[in-house]
Amino acid sequence: MSIQFTNIVNKLPASVPFVGPESQERAIKQLFKARIGANESVFGPSEKAIIAMQKELSKTWMYGDPENYDLKNALAIKHNVKFENIVIGEGIDGLLGYLVRLVIEKGDNVVTTDGAYPTFNYHVEGFGGQLHKVPFLNDTEDLENLLKKVKETSAKILYVSNPNNPMGTINKPSNIESLIKNLPKTTLLCLDEAYIDFVDSQLIPKISLNTKNVIRMRTFSKAYGMAGLRVGYAIGEKELILNFEKIRNHFGMSRVSQVGALAALEDNEFISKVVNKVALTRNRIIEIATRNNCNFIPSFTNFVAIDCINDGKFAKRVLDNLINKGVFVRMPYSSPQNRCIRVTVGLEKDIDLFEKYFPLAIKES
Repeated sequence: MSIQFTNIVNKLPASVPFVGPESQERAIKQLFKARIGANESVFGPSEKAIIAMQKELSKTWMYGDPENYDLKNALAIKHNVKFENIVIGEGIDGLLGYLVRLVIEKGDNVVTTDGAYPTFNYHVEGFGGQLHKVPFLNDTEDLENLLKKVKETSAKILYVSNPNNPMGTINKPSNIESLIKNLPKTTLLCLDEAYIDFVDSQLIPKISLNTKNVIRMRTFSKAYGMAGLRVGYAIGEKELILNFEKIRNHFGMSRVSQVGALAALEDNEFISKVVNKVALTRNRIIEIATRNNCNFIPSFTNFVAIDCINDGKFAKRVLDNLINKGVFVRMPYSSPQNRCIRVTVGLEKDIDLFEKYFPLAIKES
């Protein structure tokens, strides 16, 4: 007699949403010379955060504060909201899992963009939800048709990333606000704003905390340079946030992560410098793309999607050639966005290598 897994699990493949660079390094039996594919921040964390975390290491025999009290309080002050409007979790990925668990039961409908963040889809399928995907429109999430699909399917969750991953595009604040106004009250909008720290304030939608069917996801993985610490948070109406307390892992956040994120919040000068470095390096990536007769998608993130002016098979060969030369990049997996490769902002030496090998990768494709 063997262990009986759930019917949902039995139908799922044993896979992960992303193949990590470490897995690829093992496959090609060499380390990457440039790691510019996972949208991590090569600029790392604030020095203030590093010092704070080093001091906390001797205390790791203790669990982290299960209420994340100090960090929640600091985030509430930063965003001018109340303590009860914030929930903290193990990166946006962890919070997406909790959100789906809160709302989705077997057979419930969920709407997203075809090619958008696959980890969300991973959670939906893991809880037995039914995914309905809407194509991009001009490489941007198509809010009008997403709303139509929501109404057509009576979806319980609509996932929108703004700015978008993997294309780097953004929807106007007025369009997001209009979507919320017209969204059925029974549909929860999950607004993934992982890259919002790179966006000018006038491009950020204004959403009332009295709106019960919207939750905004934020992270310390991008501009704050703390992807390995797994610190994410969500902002929402207090009753919605309160329900996370019923199912979240209360000891999921380590003491080091909490202290590091708290110190990072206080270093505004560091974040400003990172945002400026990202903008400058993004422009350099665009120049390299243009010089090699490729197009680019205007980006509001820390990466650039480069249109290789061909189809997905050609772009995959370009990507493989770069990987074989020790330059780690990724690409969108849905058509026609898979005509692009996606290059994360890197250090000068990283972009030097990309500049050297990109024309060779194209030529050999």
